[in-house]
This record gives sequence, C-alpha cells and structure tokens, in this order.
Amino acid sequence: MSDTVIVVGGGVVGLTSAVVLAERGRRVRVWSREPAGRTTSAVAGALFWPYRIEPAVQVDVWSLRSLREYAALAWDPEATGVRVVAGLMADTPLAGVGRWAEELSEVREARADELPDGCGQALRARLPLIDMPTHLRYLEERLRAAGGSVERRTVDGFQEAAAEAPVVVNCSGLGARELVPDASVFPVRGQLVVVENPGIDEWFVSAGAGDTGMTVLFPQPYGLVLGGTSDEHAWDPLPDPATAAAIVGRCAALRPELRGARVLAHRVGLRPARPRVRVEAVQLPGGARLVHNYGHGGAGVTVAWGCAEEAARLAG
Repeated sequence: MSDTVIVVGGGVVGLTSAVVLAERGRRVRVWSREPAGRTTSAVAGALFWPYRIEPAVQVDVWSLRSLREYAALAWDPEATGVRVVAGLMADTPLAGVGRWAEELSEVREARADELPDGCGQALRARLPLIDMPTHLRYLEERLRAAGGSVERRTVDGFQEAAAEAPVVVNCSGLGARELVPDASVFPVRGQLVVVENPGIDEWFVSAGAGDTGMTVLFPQPYGLVLGGTSDEHAWDPLPDPATAAAIVGRCAALRPELRGARVLAHRVGLRPARPRVRVEAVQLPGGARLVHNYGHGGAGVTVAWGCAEEAARLAG
C-alpha cells in the first residue's frame, strides 16, 4: 500500500490531481461524496481565466501549466470538452494580464468596432472554454485508464483515509471549511441561466459594478450560458427567480437577439473561495502525509493542472 494515494474530493481539482498522480505511477483512489456531475465544477461556465484568486505569482505559474494542457486537449473537443473560443473580456487592460497570456494564440486590445454598445474597452482573446460535464467524464475515464478509481464515500475526517493510505490529498473544496477545519474558506455564490442559443458563437465577460452583477455569455454545446453573480458568504443553493430575470435582462441588453430565448436550465454553484489558495503538505498524527489543494474560488478549472502537479510533487 506504500504507493497508494487517496484523493478526497471529486470535482475538477480532485479529478485532475488524481489523474496526474495516477499517470506518475501511484495507485489512486478518489473518495467523493457526490458524483462528478453533481459537484460545483459541473455547473461552472468554465472560461479559462484566473478570476479572483491569489497568490498572484503562483497563480501565474499554475495558469500557464494549465493553459498548455487545455491547448493540447482542445484538439479533441468532443472527447475532452475543451474548445478554444474567441471573445471579449471587458474592462481589463492588457498590461494587467499575467505572463501566462503570452502563450495565447490571440490576445490584444479590441478595436472600437468590435465593442458592443456601452462597452468602452475590452481585450479580444482566444481562450479555452470548457464543457464541464463532458470534461469531468473525460477526467474520470482518463483516471481509470491509468489504474485509478472513484468511490462514492462521505469523509468525516482525514484519519479515516490515512488508515488506508500513507498519502491523502485534500481537494474537498468548500468541505475543507469543516474537514480541516479552515474557517477562512467561504462560498462565493454564482447563479447562471442556460438558454437556447440563437447563434452566438463568441464569449463575453464584464465584471460589472462591485463585481456582483456580472454580464457573461458562454456558448456551450448544450446551450448558451448567461451569467451571473458573485455573492460572497451566500450559501443558498437554489436559483432565485428575480436574479435569473436580471441576468437575462443584462445579457439581452447586450445581445438583443436573446430577448425571448427559451430557458433550458437554471444553475447555482458555491465557489470554494479562500484569501489564498492552499497547496501545502502537513503530517497527520500517525505519520501519514496530508497534501492540501483547495481554496481556488472561481478559478479551479484555470489552475487545476498547475495545482495538481504541485500537489503531486508534495505527495512525494
């Protein structure tokens, strides 16, 4: 059992960490309370961008590593869920973007004729846009191909996992608040509306005043994702009808063809935020190694591969 690693958490961070470990020869078991399709990761709009995540220096490194992986996965989007799509990131100067952007195939200041009404400035870029239900299935399949497994299992403490493996990797997301316990972990509630796509093929993001009333459009294979919200310390997992109407209204003001678009789904995710991402190894009583990898907020997809490789290094 000396080569066994148990990964606690079956969202995108946990599954990516498990894949990296398994492909390096470790015997990996993922323990997850929920199936991947019911995790917060599954409802993410999932545009690659290091959104509200610290520390900046490490995030730059993690993002670059992840960007390279997604660029490779985008060669087979039907299998991996990863596509590289053009779009506009409003109110974001080019000088404020990290070094990871130097490897993008396109990133530049948008011309005036490319900006929608009411938008004064934006970056035009081609970024990975990820269909998360497909991507999570891909990660599980890739894990199994490397000899790993996924188990539905509720975890009440890390000693339970340490009794079965010398290394435990904590990718429990918001669950880390109680499991570690870590009171600095808090939810950032995001609400989205999925509508029938009238033909929009580029993404758009504008953070909005106060960073709570976002205007987001993500064209996904299953529909057009409209957003959104970013409400800190909000725990309600149910969609709010008034918030949904406001989201559709903001997006329709930007793209009038969305007026009257058929609503396909309402989604809410509680992003697992922390002042700084925690990727760190500690020793448990009894000698097992516990590697923390949590606190990624709304950028878990963006840094997943970089953080997974650092966690794998700390796993020894």
